[in-house]
Amino acid sequence: MLELLKSNNPADIAFAKHLLKTRYIEVFELDVHISNLEGSISLFPIRLMVSEKDIIRAREVLMDNNLLLDKI
Repeated sequence: MLELLKSNNPADIAFAKHLLKTRYIEVFELDVHISNLEGSISLFPIRLMVSEKDIIRAREVLMDNNLLLDKI
């Protein structure tokens, strides 16, 4: 699994998950529980992970929708 997106904005996370799932790209969230426990002060961002085989396609999807600004 590779990190695709890291954000403190729950709207960005939800939108990115929706975009990826509609394109049948499996996405896994990390740090959701600690982010919720810290009281929404945005100290711990949520990370979205995808498999290595999907990373290029997933980055393209997010870049096309202005959620990811540069190619890594």
